[in-house]
Order: sequence, then C-alpha cells, then structure tokens
Amino acid sequence: MKYVIALITIASFISIFYGFSIQEEELQLAHKFIGFGTVGLFLVAMPLFLIKESKGKKMKDYMLNEENIRKMRKKEREKSENQ
Repeated sequence: MKYVIALITIASFISIFYGFSIQEEELQLAHKFIGFGTVGLFLVAMPLFLIKESKGKKMKDYMLNEENIRKMRKKEREKSENQ
C-alpha cells in the first residue's frame, strides 16, 4: 500500500510539472495534466494515506470533548507544578 501511494504521488507531481512545462505550446492539454495531477494528489493519494495511517487508532482520542479537555488541563497543571 505504501508503494502504491508513493507511486500515485510521484505520478501526480510529474503530471503537474509536465503540465506547467507545456503550458506555452498547448494550453488545453497543460490544464488537463495539471488538473489530473491535482486530483491524483488530493482525491486519491491523500485519502489513501490517511486511511493507511489512521488504521487502528481511536478517533475518540482526537476529538475535543469535555473528558479530553479535563485531561489536558490536568496534564498542564502537573507540568506547571513540576517546574
């Protein structure tokens, strides 16, 4: 999975750079390459990366709710007391 994401990312960047390099000669084709590269990065590679990296993690730990606010305040108080 890691290699697929890396391949999509590299291909997207190459597509974007190629689009900018041919922008002088063929404007319509350049816009297509830039657009497909952007779609590849943000609608394919980024979601795949986020799914891969967040596997097995609890979303509850990252949400800002009353319980987590109390934990943060407690840690901050302990930190300030130790210094």
